[in-house]
Amino acid sequence: QVHLVESGGGLVQAGGSLRLSCAPGGPTVIGGYAMGWFRQPLGKGREFVAGISPSGGFVKYTDAVKGRFTISRDNDKNTMALQMNRLQPEDTAVYYCVVSRIVTTNGDEIDYWGQGIQVSVAS
Repeated sequence: QVHLVESGGGLVQAGGSLRLSCAPGGPTVIGGYAMGWFRQPLGKGREFVAGISPSGGFVKYTDAVKGRFTISRDNDKNTMALQMNRLQPEDTAVYYCVVSRIVTTNGDEIDYWGQGIQVSVAS
């Protein structure tokens, strides 16, 4: 079992920035896992946002965030982050840190989910 803890969410004005972080809550070492972020706007389903391979050498983004969001990881510090710039109201959602065997956009292939953190963007 992998327990994931997200931090860094909150309320920001449109055009602003936030940085989400994710780390395991226990002794798990994340270096062997692909990781990523999904989000769920209120009243809608969960959607893929970004993913990163175990080494960090491969990243993938949904088209809606390309050029604005950057996913990164520091395996030495056992952490993963999502830098979100030029935020827009449509980015408002609960954001989930995820762990999987490979980078995937399919929520059914995710092995572990964090409990989620709210990101709200005011217009």
